[in-house]
Amino acid sequence: MLLFPPDPFQGAPAPPRPLALWAGVEPTVSRVGDDLMDQLALSGFDTRLEDVDRLASLGVQAVRFPLLWERTAPDGLDRADWRWADARLARLTERGVAPILGLVHHGSGPVHTNLLDPGFEQGLTEYARAVAQRYTDVTAFTPVNEPLTTARFSGLYGHWYPHGRDEQSFWLALKHELRATVLSMQAIREVTPNAQLVQTEDLGRVFSTPLLADQAEFENERRWLTFDLLLGRVTPDHPMWGYLLWCGATPGELEWFQEHRCPPDVLGLNVYVTSERFLDERVERYPNHAHGSNGRVTYADVEAVRVRGARLGVCLERLREAHARYGLPLAITETHLDCTREEQLRWLLDCWQDARQAREEGVDVRALTAWAAFGAYEWNSLLTRRDGYYESGLWDVRAPVPRPTALVTLARELAAGQAPSHPVLAGPGWWRRPGRLLYPPEGEVTGEDVQGPPILITGATGTLGQAFARACVERGLPHVLCSRAQLDIADPASVRSALDHWRPWAVINAAGYVRVDDAEGDPRNERENAHGPAVLARACAGRGVSLLTFSSDLVFDGRKDGPYVEGDRPHPLNAYGRSKCQAEAAVLASHPGALVVRTSAFFGPWDEHNFAHVVRRELSAGRRMPVASDQTVSPTYVPHLTRAALDLLIDGAAGVWHLANRGAVTWAAWARQVADLLDLDAGLLDAVPAARLGQRAARPRQSVLDSERAWLMPDFECALRQWQAEAPPLPAPDRWDGQRERTRAGSLRV
Repeated sequence: MLLFPPDPFQGAPAPPRPLALWAGVEPTVSRVGDDLMDQLALSGFDTRLEDVDRLASLGVQAVRFPLLWERTAPDGLDRADWRWADARLARLTERGVAPILGLVHHGSGPVHTNLLDPGFEQGLTEYARAVAQRYTDVTAFTPVNEPLTTARFSGLYGHWYPHGRDEQSFWLALKHELRATVLSMQAIREVTPNAQLVQTEDLGRVFSTPLLADQAEFENERRWLTFDLLLGRVTPDHPMWGYLLWCGATPGELEWFQEHRCPPDVLGLNVYVTSERFLDERVERYPNHAHGSNGRVTYADVEAVRVRGARLGVCLERLREAHARYGLPLAITETHLDCTREEQLRWLLDCWQDARQAREEGVDVRALTAWAAFGAYEWNSLLTRRDGYYESGLWDVRAPVPRPTALVTLARELAAGQAPSHPVLAGPGWWRRPGRLLYPPEGEVTGEDVQGPPILITGATGTLGQAFARACVERGLPHVLCSRAQLDIADPASVRSALDHWRPWAVINAAGYVRVDDAEGDPRNERENAHGPAVLARACAGRGVSLLTFSSDLVFDGRKDGPYVEGDRPHPLNAYGRSKCQAEAAVLASHPGALVVRTSAFFGPWDEHNFAHVVRRELSAGRRMPVASDQTVSPTYVPHLTRAALDLLIDGAAGVWHLANRGAVTWAAWARQVADLLDLDAGLLDAVPAARLGQRAARPRQSVLDSERAWLMPDFECALRQWQAEAPPLPAPDRWDGQRERTRAGSLRV
């Protein structure tokens, strides 16, 4: 069965078939030196057969499926292991989903070859023939993903194996990739005559100042080389003919492509907002890492979206360009964004709407691909480092089983032709807002205002309330930060009035009583921490409003030999912990869909009333400071907490979740780390038993948090370094009461 049966567009108002949704997984096996990094192994896709069912559950018509040469036959075809592919392709067939088989994806093939090796062509061709012979029902193939992009990064920039850094290596890599593509399709079609080529490439456009217009024009012409060579268009009058000869190509090598035309059946455009670039000779405006040169002019190369005043219509404009140049069927073959959840949702929807707009204009767009379904690793460094950096996809794999995010729901809605339902989709993505600009703007600035139903945030004067309001501003999420006069969570009438007035889609309860020791005898603790959340939950449940509220590590007694997870039974030692425990039960009883986040000992760059800040201030002033040596906690960096909690809220996560930075330290060890990080005198710290600190409320000896649901937070060391970088300078000494602030910082909890 052909994935793309013949169906001429013939200038009709829209293609006869509806826009299809495809899916894909990030499969790159990259090499930096001798170090191999396998994305399928990192994401766990290589061991979970049920992931095929997850992809099929989206309602997709096709999956870009990685049947990679280096994974299947690393030691030659005579020792190839097909079992992994056999099981998964059979499951795709059972689910009625067509595979588009990718054979090389930003890789160099098995370790015995590479992109500069002439043997790469024959090796891939033989592998392609073997694939076609084994899977005779498959009709769609991508022998090499993004040949031009891979040749640039492997042969010109030196980022990927074999780390070439010259034009000759660039041409050799590109030639071998594209000849291998042509020869592979010939071999495949000897077995499957109707096999189709889905050729992918990143077509990000380059913009520039007038001085660099020639450089931008060159790069914008070069980006078409994959398609132009396969179509046999690179002739002596082609703009790139002379450049390729300068790179080392011979006329005969270029003529070979004219004689062996291999037109793609579908041009696959991989669309990323960061692929759009801007060149500017005014380098003083930009950071040093963006500086470069073409040998004539020194210039900065930055993301166009961060400097151009005009809004970038990335997907729509690239579809229009490709259609005007080729008039062939098109598909968006990668749509992904490493960002917060609402921005990932907005990017996917923007690209889908752009594809539909292009179809209305007469462009033959067949499909859009929800890419990196299970996320990707280390792409923030272009696969050049191993830092453990993960960007989630439709599913988040940082869990015992992949956790569906809000993207799964959106993808299913798009595949079914339904209207997107998530409230955050009413607002524009960051690439459409004026705040996207990081540098002096080029041209008149256009942008869209934040819009949509709001999030209500309680606790306007508190650390968490302020932090969530800040995060909402940064993320383009409409919000209302409510004072107690606007919304008293313990007053049912006040809660009803606020919900009726603002009609939020979600409420974040960041209000509460935070003085652990004073809670032992203060009735406000029970009112604010137990009764208030219960009132709020009942009101939200009655209106179908999502709710995020916070609990504490102090619901535990510290007797467990190891960190606490969500399923551990609470047993608080003090009034504060008991009020939080009561709130958890009451909230989930009346609003089972509520999200209850337990966290611990939070610190941040904006609030002076936290332990890390007090340590910095005390030691900077040369004052001694007593710190507990026998209480172990999981410190929580507030910006990390707000990001993870908002993502979970948008995902519709429910129940109890633990969110704290990974790590376990005593208060004394934490203080020493702050001192060491800031080069302060740790000798001023007095590590003492907690009993000597005059704490009125009993505390557990350890309340370290772990998670059995998912671990979404960076480690503590990373958080502490980020705090150091983001915390503002200390103010000049004044009449600040050090003892009062030390006591306050050591007793505050969520």
